[in-house]
Amino acid sequence: MTSLVSVSPLLPPYRYAQGEITEPLVESLSSDEKTAAVIRRIHGATGVQHRSLVMPIDAYRDIEDFTHANCLFREHGLPLAVAATRQALDDAGVEPADVDYLFFTTVTGVGAPSLDVELAQAMGFRSDVKRIPSFGLGCVAGAAGIARVNDLLRGDPGALAVLVSLELCSLTIQWNDASMANIVGTGLFGDGASALVFAGADRPVEPIARILGSRSALYPDSTEAIGWNIGSYGLRLMLTPAVPDLIDRHLAHDIDALLAAHGMDRTDVDEWIAHPGGPRVLEAFSDALDLAPGDLATSWNVLAEVGNLSSSAVLHVLAQHAKDPAGRIGLLFALGPGVSVEMVLLEWR
Repeated sequence: MTSLVSVSPLLPPYRYAQGEITEPLVESLSSDEKTAAVIRRIHGATGVQHRSLVMPIDAYRDIEDFTHANCLFREHGLPLAVAATRQALDDAGVEPADVDYLFFTTVTGVGAPSLDVELAQAMGFRSDVKRIPSFGLGCVAGAAGIARVNDLLRGDPGALAVLVSLELCSLTIQWNDASMANIVGTGLFGDGASALVFAGADRPVEPIARILGSRSALYPDSTEAIGWNIGSYGLRLMLTPAVPDLIDRHLAHDIDALLAAHGMDRTDVDEWIAHPGGPRVLEAFSDALDLAPGDLATSWNVLAEVGNLSSSAVLHVLAQHAKDPAGRIGLLFALGPGVSVEMVLLEWR
């Protein structure tokens, strides 16, 4: 089985209380006191208490257009990705030259070559490192990255892989968009990165956990439920109230199918590692799976302390479980555009 060897979450340096981010947005997005009150109420209901940004909050007013924002993504994103990756390798006790696969995911910046080229060169990875950059999976990509790395290493059990998630959601800000989706998004999303090291079954390592299996699900007639509308203005959030209903209709079936494939049911799961997509998403997860009030406590805490970090958020939740006792079973899952869900079954070692 594939081993998870280390997980390194990282936040950028500018940390703000929720209200410190809300008020500049109120000034820009509201034309009257009624709209201002709506923004404050929605931001206050997100469950987010703090968020970290890659720039001082006042600097965001100087972003001119999508081109400028995308340049800032590369400028600020590369050092964050390098720092997270270096920490993950140090924690795993491996050298950059040992890395055989680099899986890189983001949905908040674009480029060709993708940023993982600069990351590989900055880290000193071998020239024959196998790169798998991903764009478009959104919030599900952290869980999907673990599942796809496991797929790769099952076919190459002597190899070592690194998964890097980098999301600078703050750079997608739309100062002139007073839509409900933008108001919710500006109250929910933060910046962050994560790096994880994995080893194939034949690689001698000290694992945190073993990957028992995974399952993917793509829900029909839901392509416009969540995602980005992309244009000259940049990345504009697409978010509808349909997401909780999709969770209610589909999630339990897919979770149960994954567990059944390994001779388990929900009572065997010790740790529920859920993507902290927002209060309504976490409540829908809990309701659909009949979870106890404290089962998603770690996800709620991560939401409060850092916000929704898109693909990196569930990896920050996973990091909180890095020292769980051996033998415990964890089920990690996330939801993103598609609408798609990725689920990973883990056993701590």
